[in-house]
Amino acid sequence: MSAPSTDLVTVPAPHRGIPIAQMRPVYRLGDVEKRLDKLPQKEHESLRATYERMLEKGPERFQVKPGGLPVMDPLYDELPNFHAVLDDLRRQLALCHDSRDALEITPMLLLGPPGVGKTHFAREVAKLLATGYGFMSMSSLTAGWLVGGASSQWKGARPGKVFETLVDGEYANPVMVVDEIDKAGGEQAYDPLGALYSLLEHDTAQAFTDEFAEVAIDASQVIWVATANDARGIPEPILNRMNVYEVAMPEPEAARRIALRLYQAIRGEHHWGERFVPEPSEAVLALLAALAPREMRRAWMTGFGNAKLAGRDHIQPADLPEAGGGKRKPIGFVQ
Repeated sequence: MSAPSTDLVTVPAPHRGIPIAQMRPVYRLGDVEKRLDKLPQKEHESLRATYERMLEKGPERFQVKPGGLPVMDPLYDELPNFHAVLDDLRRQLALCHDSRDALEITPMLLLGPPGVGKTHFAREVAKLLATGYGFMSMSSLTAGWLVGGASSQWKGARPGKVFETLVDGEYANPVMVVDEIDKAGGEQAYDPLGALYSLLEHDTAQAFTDEFAEVAIDASQVIWVATANDARGIPEPILNRMNVYEVAMPEPEAARRIALRLYQAIRGEHHWGERFVPEPSEAVLALLAALAPREMRRAWMTGFGNAKLAGRDHIQPADLPEAGGGKRKPIGFVQ
């Protein structure tokens, strides 16, 4: 793979400042042309369309990094149980922010119970860095192609998510999330995580070959975030390639602050939110603070809806699903 160009440009950032980007080729046009020329006429139409799309889009992608050390205080406040991860991320950002070096983030594995906010954290990292975002849910994995693609010789074959994110996206260094990596099953004859062994190593990732396209792509700049509930289901070679962080549920006071911010965010995002009081009661906040962060939004939405039906401008404890206000009733015949 040829070295990246040094032309610096700026691209719009969704949050927290304007990033700096240089253009980096993620594949060689010549490799794509050779593969396309070798395809038999009127065969492998899906593969042909992939090559033609690669030629049309061209190989250059934005390689992004923050224009300065980004303001991370809002994340520390929003994600109080992720402080250790944020501290490490801040250190790595500090190394490159005032140099011409590319952004380099060690692959990270977030270990914690369901609903603790691991996937939300990964999305916030993508916003912070103003780069792309790819997502692979290993709990729904039914075939090994998800990471590294499947051979075009198989019926219904397609490229893997890494290839698609780099080729179809705008960035050479997107945040790639491997959600619930500990749930990646599969037959012994095919390891669904096998492609990650090379993707998580900088040197081998520079010429990663998707099994479908069979064209080397540069995935060395991808920022990897994996999530898991239990490390025991993850192969040791994967663990050895990542920084592992254990993320606990937030402490009660921190959970209360998360619940309050979420209430205010939901209220501010909707026109109907103007009809509700600026802050909920302490009794309601105490109930919400007992929930996992992922469950809080659903509980708030149930509470808002029940309060609206009752003609109130505030949520009461009975409006929340845990109090019976939003529990789903069984459907069936009355005996």
